[in-house]
Amino acid sequence: MANIVLDNVSRTFRRDGKDFLALDNVSFTCNEHEFVAVVGPSGCGKTTCMRMAAGLEFPSSGTVSVGGKVVKEPGPDRAVVFQQFALFPWKTVHENVLFGLRSLGVPKAEALERITKNLKLMNLEGYESAYPHQLSGGMQQRVAIARAYVLNPDVLLMDEPFGALDAQTRTVMQEELLRVGRANPRTVMFITHAVEEAVYLADRVVVMTRRPGAIKEIVDIKPIRDAENWQQYDRIEDVMDLVSFVHLKTRIWRLLREQHDPGDH
Repeated sequence: MANIVLDNVSRTFRRDGKDFLALDNVSFTCNEHEFVAVVGPSGCGKTTCMRMAAGLEFPSSGTVSVGGKVVKEPGPDRAVVFQQFALFPWKTVHENVLFGLRSLGVPKAEALERITKNLKLMNLEGYESAYPHQLSGGMQQRVAIARAYVLNPDVLLMDEPFGALDAQTRTVMQEELLRVGRANPRTVMFITHAVEEAVYLADRVVVMTRRPGAIKEIVDIKPIRDAENWQQYDRIEDVMDLVSFVHLKTRIWRLLREQHDPGDH
């Protein structure tokens, strides 16, 4: 199973000669083909959770496993999409998407087939020869997502992937990600500060406390979404008008507001 399991994970960092606890006994699971969003105050350890699932950082105690195996390093079963698009500016769209396939030794014919499929999936047909500077921010992020999907990973790890986009482009990208996810289901851990984004995209939302980060509550979105058939709506604004959506957004926002210290402002 392509699931992600954080089991009693704590993470301590050392800074200026002192230890400080960033994560405190965090446990949650992203089940196979489930989209889990993680929200919480700045500095609560959201990104650290994702980086540990990616094999880029490691817990001080507890375990992080993917597909039943303890994560010890990055692997081709997991693809990461960051907030900054991280494209090679000197490479074309085709070459950027090809990069990971070359490192895996995928044969040329298969690589071309995969690239063609995923560029079509992300509505990037006709831009194969374009360079990143010739693309809008939204199109660059589509390339980054295509580069992740082309590896055919079991798990997709996304760290505020739309955080650098303007509001209108961000909305379009949310709709695109939902469309792509329905066509090509993956297990997804999605880090975000945006409550509306989390409710719109996720099956479940993990709400974290302020540092040291712990689980405040896990809110189940999918039963309500399925009961009211949110999928019948093509646009996010139609879903956002639903009473059920507003109630879920308000519930999560209240949980987050409890974590804000007036002294932080």
